[in-house]
Amino acid sequence: MTDSNYIKIYTGGTIIVQLIKQRLEAAGINPVIKDETESGRLAGFGSALISQPEIYVHESETDTAVRIVEVVRSEMEA
Repeated sequence: MTDSNYIKIYTGGTIIVQLIKQRLEAAGINPVIKDETESGRLAGFGSALISQPEIYVHESETDTAVRIVEVVRSEMEA
C-alpha cells in the first residue's frame, strides 16, 4: 500500500486482528485487512510461509485507531 493515505497500525495473529477490526468498526473506522496467506489460499496458491495479517486505516483515523489497538493489546495481556 505504498503512495496511499492508509497507514499500517498493527501486524499480528488472526484472532487479535479480528478483535481489533471489530472494535475499529464499532468506533466508525473502516479498516483494511491485508492477509497475504489468506489471499493466496483463496486464489488457489498454497504457501509454505505463513504471514501475519496487517491492519491499515486512513491517516485521518490513525490516532483513534492506535488507541483502540493499545486497549485491545492490554486486554489480551491481562
